[in-house]
Amino acid sequence: MTLYREEAVVLRTHKLGEADRIIVLMTGGRGKVRAVAKGVRKTKSRFGGRLEPPGHVSLLLHEGRNLDVINQAETVDPHRVLREDLDRMTDALALVEAVDQVAQEGEPNPALFKMLTGALRALAEAPERPQLLVGAFYWKLLALEGVAPVLDGCVVCGTPDTVSFDPTEGGVLCREHRRGASVETATVDLVRRILGGRLGSALSEPPGPAVFATAHLATVALEAHLERRLRAVHMLREG
Repeated sequence: MTLYREEAVVLRTHKLGEADRIIVLMTGGRGKVRAVAKGVRKTKSRFGGRLEPPGHVSLLLHEGRNLDVINQAETVDPHRVLREDLDRMTDALALVEAVDQVAQEGEPNPALFKMLTGALRALAEAPERPQLLVGAFYWKLLALEGVAPVLDGCVVCGTPDTVSFDPTEGGVLCREHRRGASVETATVDLVRRILGGRLGSALSEPPGPAVFATAHLATVALEAHLERRLRAVHMLREG
């Protein structure tokens, strides 16, 4: 039996048998890990509520043939503010759902783990809910995946005068080659700031059409990359 310790964020859970749960984790050193928390659904479980998304925990696990087993779980960051605010909690679930879809089991991705924990911390610590945090995270996630959009000119011909954005083409397009969604210059500039090292400036942008469009296009682009709909990001919009 091989024991190991990992810091992790809980991505999702589902029931196993009458008292156990399978916990899907994004770890700092091992990528995505699926593990069993035995007896966690019992009233007197020693794990309490620590193993629920988007909990940030320190774990002691032992390796199993198909699933690892969680022996100990200690809270690193309770994210209490997120759990007490429906909008922020929905944003947090949108973050962990996206990571769950991108991360691969057994493939370490420390950059993604750091990005996720940083985003959750920023979401919890901001005086007001950051309107663009989830959208910015999606754009950064696409860049980390190696599919950042082309923004400096039409992806087909290179002309700088662009009027639309299409994720299947991989970026912005000119009037001649336009397809996808219409896009304003202010929106493109905001995405450039997110991907160009000015994330703090972008997140401080006041709510408005460019912020809404930037967040919406980020969801469209990530869903196109994943080839599936992201449930959590649509929850408030549909509620």
